[in-house]
Amino acid sequence: MPSPRGPEIRRQYQLNADRVRALIDAEGLTPGSRLPAERDLAQQLGLSRPSLREALIALEIDGRVEIRGGSGVYVCAPPSGGAGATSALGDSPAELMQARVVLEGAVIALAAARVTPEGLQRVGEALQAMRDAHAHGVKPVDADRRFHLSIAELTGNAMLASMVGALFDGRHGPLAARMSGQVEASPVNWQVALAEHEAIYRALEARNPQAAAAALSSHLLASHGRWAGEPEDTVASGAPAG
Repeated sequence: MPSPRGPEIRRQYQLNADRVRALIDAEGLTPGSRLPAERDLAQQLGLSRPSLREALIALEIDGRVEIRGGSGVYVCAPPSGGAGATSALGDSPAELMQARVVLEGAVIALAAARVTPEGLQRVGEALQAMRDAHAHGVKPVDADRRFHLSIAELTGNAMLASMVGALFDGRHGPLAARMSGQVEASPVNWQVALAEHEAIYRALEARNPQAAAAALSSHLLASHGRWAGEPEDTVASGAPAG
């Protein structure tokens, strides 16, 4: 039964994945065939490499390709009875990060102007929880969420805090979770991320809105770069998210 809100708008990674699927069919690539190298395929389709990577991961989740680290991307047999179009797999990680940069950059600037000792303590406690989890070999995702949410709560605006939490939770969608899985498993990446959170906290502690916004944006762009395996300016420069 059609949704009363009308047809669902397809996300850009779905459209890009459909283009890769169409190329596979047009080239007559059979199961086991290797797709062109990522750089060449991105150029052929006119996509940024992070956008292509999202599309390929969506196709892998759909069972249409297999990504073999260090070897390439290989065509798989179409699933029996499978749909001819890529299914929705949650939000695009690139679009999520772009939204976070815009929203949280504004939120932390407001938060820095409204810091209270009690609120700053909550942010500091979340940061310490991140340190403790990392020291014990545990991925500090929950404490990371608390850190960003505690900053939003400094604004005194419950709607902003709710939006920050919702965007953070977008990382649990199938596509974002697949992209972030290897990154979040790396202790080295978390060590770098902790240093970025330390810089954010120091700017808040100094009640410096400009420095706080800059530190947070730098962290989110670096985080996206770690997810996508691309230079951090792919988001900032307006490279296609789709």
